[in-house]
Amino acid sequence: MSIPTVKLLINGEFVESKTTQWRDVVNPATQEVLARVPFATPDEINAAVAAAKEAFKTWKKTPIGTRARIFLKLQQLIRENMGELAALLTAEQGKTLPDAEGDVFRGLEVVEHAASIGNLQLGELANNVAGGVDTYTLLQPLGVCAGITPFNFPAMIPLWMFPMAIATGNTFVLKPSEQDPMVTMRLCELALQAGIPAGVLNVIHGGEDAVNAICDHKDIKAISFVGSTHVGTHVYNRASLNGKRVQCMMGAKNHAIVLPDANKEQTLNAIAGASFGAAGQRCMALPVVVLVGEAQKWLPDLVEKAKSLKVSGGTEPGTDLGPVISRNALNRIEGLIERGLSEGARLELDGRKPNVPGYEQGNFVGPTIFSGVKPGMSIYDQEIFGPVLCVVEAANLDEAIEFINANPNGNGTAIFTQSGAAARKFQEEIDVGQVGINVPVPVPVPLFSFTGSRASKLGDLGPYGKQVILFYTQTKTVTARWFDDSTAGQGVNTTISLK
Repeated sequence: MSIPTVKLLINGEFVESKTTQWRDVVNPATQEVLARVPFATPDEINAAVAAAKEAFKTWKKTPIGTRARIFLKLQQLIRENMGELAALLTAEQGKTLPDAEGDVFRGLEVVEHAASIGNLQLGELANNVAGGVDTYTLLQPLGVCAGITPFNFPAMIPLWMFPMAIATGNTFVLKPSEQDPMVTMRLCELALQAGIPAGVLNVIHGGEDAVNAICDHKDIKAISFVGSTHVGTHVYNRASLNGKRVQCMMGAKNHAIVLPDANKEQTLNAIAGASFGAAGQRCMALPVVVLVGEAQKWLPDLVEKAKSLKVSGGTEPGTDLGPVISRNALNRIEGLIERGLSEGARLELDGRKPNVPGYEQGNFVGPTIFSGVKPGMSIYDQEIFGPVLCVVEAANLDEAIEFINANPNGNGTAIFTQSGAAARKFQEEIDVGQVGINVPVPVPVPLFSFTGSRASKLGDLGPYGKQVILFYTQTKTVTARWFDDSTAGQGVNTTISLK
C-alpha cells in the first residue's frame, strides 16, 4: 500500500515537493506510518516567500471587512469539520479525542477573534493639536510574516498565528512541525475554502534548515515561534540579527502552590488534569506542585488520584492519557525518571512501561510522581515534557513564593486556596507572566494576550489578543494641515507652531 505524501502550499496550490529528504509521520500509539512529509528545498522555500511577497501588494489594500468575513467563514468550516480534525490530530499526535477537540477549539477562538479585526486595528486621532493641525496614527501591515509551530498543539498554535497575521493585512509562510503536519494542512485547506486568496497563506515543511531559511530570508519581516527554549533562543537571536520582529514562546517549568485551606477534591482533580493531561506535553502543563504546611499530608491522595487515570490509545473511551509523540521522547522521559531516582528524589508512583492492551507498540508512559524534589535535580531543572509531577514541600506561603521566583522560567503558575488575601498576595508577589487562582492552566482567552515571561518568552508582545495587533502592524503617525484657497501659497514657512 502506497503511503500518502504531505504537500506544500505555494501560491494557492498544494504541490508535491521535489525534495529527496523525507520523514515519516507516525501514529505514536501504534507506530503505523500515516504519511511522509517533505523537507522543502531552498527553491521551494524561496517560491513560498516570493508568492507571499507578490500577494501582499494587493492583500494589504483589501478592505478590512472583506478580510474579516473570510475568518467568519473559516470558523464556520472548522466547526463543521471538528470531528474530522480531532480524529486526524489524535492519529498523528496521540492526544485523546476530547483533548484533540480542545486543541482545535482553542485555535478556533482565535479565528473568531480575527473576525473582529475591524474593532482591533484602529488607530488614534487627536484633533487640533495646533492651529488647524490634526495628528493620527495608522496601523499598517508589515508584509510577509512567518510562523514556526511545535508538535504538541498542531491545530491551536497555527491558528494562533496565521489568522491574526492575515486579518491585519499581512501575508504568511507557515512551517508546521514535521512530526504531525496533517491536521495543520487540513486547516489550511479550509482556510483556502473560506476565501484566503492565492499566495496570502503558504506552507513549507522541514527541520533546522527550513527554520534557518525563515530566519535569514530578507523578505520576511516578522516571525512568531512556539517551541523549545533551545530552538526559540536560536530563532530569536538569528532572526533579530537579520532585522526581523520576533516573538518566541518557549519552555517552562510551571508551579502550583496548594494551601491547606484549598478545596481538597477540586484541587486534586485540577492537579491531576494539569499535570498528566495531554501526557504532560504542554508548555503550560503543571510539572511542579508545592504543598504548603498541612497540605503536605495530601500526597497519598494525589498518588491515588493519579493511579486512577487510564492510559490507552487516544480513541479509546475514557482515556485520560495517550502516548507521547515519539520513541525519542519516550526514551528521554524514562531516562529523566531514572536520573531522578539516582539523584535522590523519592519515586512515589512509577509510570514507566504501563500495560496498554492492544497498543503494545505505543510510546506510553503513565502518571509518575516524585517527592523530595530539589533544585539541582535533573527532573526539576529540565522541562521533562511528559506526565511526570515533582512534589515540593514548603512551610508557608512566603517560602513557596520565594521558591517559585527562584526558578528562571515564567510561563504560568497557580495557587489553590479559599483565602482572598493569600491569593492577592500571590498574584502581587509572584514573578510569572500568567497566574491562575484555583485555575491550574491559566492560558487566557483571545480577548487577552498570552503573557509568559522571563526565560519562557523572548520578545515583548504576545501571540494573540490586542498585543499581537501591534506585533503584526507598523504604526505610522500622520500630522496634517489643510488650507482653503484663500490662504494657499501665502508664505513659505511650513513650521507648525504649537503655541
